[in-house]
Amino acid sequence: MAKKKQMKFNPKNKETLTFRETLEPTISITEQANADQYLKDYIAYIRKWLDKEPRQDNMTAEQIAKANLGYYAGYFDRETRIRVEKLFHCEHPFFGKATEHEVSPKEAFEIGKRLAEA
Repeated sequence: MAKKKQMKFNPKNKETLTFRETLEPTISITEQANADQYLKDYIAYIRKWLDKEPRQDNMTAEQIAKANLGYYAGYFDRETRIRVEKLFHCEHPFFGKATEHEVSPKEAFEIGKRLAEA
C-alpha cells in the first residue's frame, strides 16, 4: 500500500499566510503523524508572530492554533469536524466538540448573535 503524501505546512515558505492558506490543508489530513507535524509547524509559525507582538489575553501559540483549527473545521460537515478535532486535539471555540453535540444552523445563529451582543 502506498504511503499518503504528507501535507506540509507553508510549502512555499511565505512570510505571511492567510487563514485559508494556513487551515485549508488540514481538512485533507487523515494520518496522525502528518497532523502532529503540521500542528507543530503551525504552532511555530504563530509563536514567531507572538514573539513580535504578544497578545493581551496571554493565549499561547498552541491554544491559538487549536482554536483556529476547531473554528475552521466548523465550516465543514460533522464527519470532517470530528476527524480534524481528533487529529489535532482541538474543538470549536464556541460550539465545543462535534462528538458531544451537533450544532444546528439555528443554534449556530443564536450563538453568533449572543457573541456579537457581548
